[in-house]
Amino acid sequence: MKRIGLLAVSISLFLVSCKKEVKEELTIGDWWAKMDVSATDALPVTLYLSKDSIGNYQMEMHNAEESIMIDEIEIKGDSIRINMPVFEGYVTGTFSKNEIQGSFVKESLDRTVPFTAIYGKRDRFEIGSEPSVNISGIWETHFDIGTDEDYPAMGIFMQNGNIVKGTFRTLTGDYRFLEGVVNGDSLKLSTFDGTHVFLFTAKVTDSTLQGIFYSGNHSVEKFVAKRNEAYQLPDPNTLTYLKEGYDRFDFSFPDTNGNMISMSDDRFKNKPVLVQVMGTWCPNCLDETRFYVDYFKKNPDLDIEIVALAFEYAKTKEKAEKGIERLIKREKLTYPVLLAQYETSNKRMANEKLPMLNHVLSYPTTIYIDRTGAVKKIHTGFNGPATGNRYEDFTKEFDQTIRELTASEEEASK
Repeated sequence: MKRIGLLAVSISLFLVSCKKEVKEELTIGDWWAKMDVSATDALPVTLYLSKDSIGNYQMEMHNAEESIMIDEIEIKGDSIRINMPVFEGYVTGTFSKNEIQGSFVKESLDRTVPFTAIYGKRDRFEIGSEPSVNISGIWETHFDIGTDEDYPAMGIFMQNGNIVKGTFRTLTGDYRFLEGVVNGDSLKLSTFDGTHVFLFTAKVTDSTLQGIFYSGNHSVEKFVAKRNEAYQLPDPNTLTYLKEGYDRFDFSFPDTNGNMISMSDDRFKNKPVLVQVMGTWCPNCLDETRFYVDYFKKNPDLDIEIVALAFEYAKTKEKAEKGIERLIKREKLTYPVLLAQYETSNKRMANEKLPMLNHVLSYPTTIYIDRTGAVKKIHTGFNGPATGNRYEDFTKEFDQTIRELTASEEEASK
């Protein structure tokens, strides 16, 4: 009887060991996520989870008209890591069929924001009462009011019922695709683009906004705004310029293979050059990079060189180089990206690397240089697709400037 009992136990163990392990699966379809920026406020974002042709998870993230595809999702047991495209940030945590619990992490900045995602289709923000006002239009805005860091911005919004879409333009770019609601006299807007965790809340009247701007859970700024359809920010072509005593823009930095590239190299001689001051961590820089890649792909015959100078906050040279290589690969860049600085994106320190500029006010900044090596224009910041008409105006201005830079001497004299 003992032998029979032992045999039964052995067979049972054998069957258990041979049984295929059941892998936990995430539910395919619409998801809703939130990121806690304070004890009482959370930034929402809508997602769509699917699988590619070989069965790997991919996630589409939505901000108004923007759609961001996330295709680097790693699963081990009940652990999950969702790597953001291009940017270094990632979501890490645990999951079940219909829920993800974890944090959004930016290691180089030592920042962590609680993250929760729940399966099911729902509105980005809850729609409650009817709006008491329509905020469509232009708003003269000031952020960080009451401090020495006060800075101007332009609110650009379009409201349809409760739903609001738009952005804030600043001297250095824009706050990307914002989406939200007006409930009664309360405004809420948010965006999560893989690096920025932005939530705006405000009390609204027909002519004023009184609000709070949360950047992740590390920064809180007060802002005020008033309607002003005629409001304009300073011309971005006048903010950065060569200091007195300098008549050339110069640089000498390594690429990710350690090769030093300088403005004096043969590849740049007698050619127009665009120098892009940027960072792989910067969404406005990514918008600008994508614009450049697309423009020059459509205009392959233009005789011009482009080079990017990357100012990285990655803590090590190796991580900074990895970020640059990832950008080049994912965005299919055909021009060199040089490592100008790592471990900080401090603009004062960046200015020490580029002493000919009055300041490095913004990432990105682009320097337009003609065939003789003379600086023709310096454009501070980048207003991307979220800015609507301003973006369209920029594309026309850019094309005109490039045509002038690349014109032959004979064409230019006409």
